[in-house]
Amino acid sequence: MRDLVWLIVVILVIGWLIGFIGFGAAVGNLIHILLVIAVIMILYKLLTGKKL
Repeated sequence: MRDLVWLIVVILVIGWLIGFIGFGAAVGNLIHILLVIAVIMILYKLLTGKKL
């Protein structure tokens, strides 16, 4: 389950990069929303993750 969160974060960041580089201003707001979701998921993972 822990790896699934990181997978989603990576997919969101890659989608943000592709959209930012490829489409620019055409879908700017959607791209930034994806980035914010990815950052929120990283923070959630860091705050609730169990230490090994």
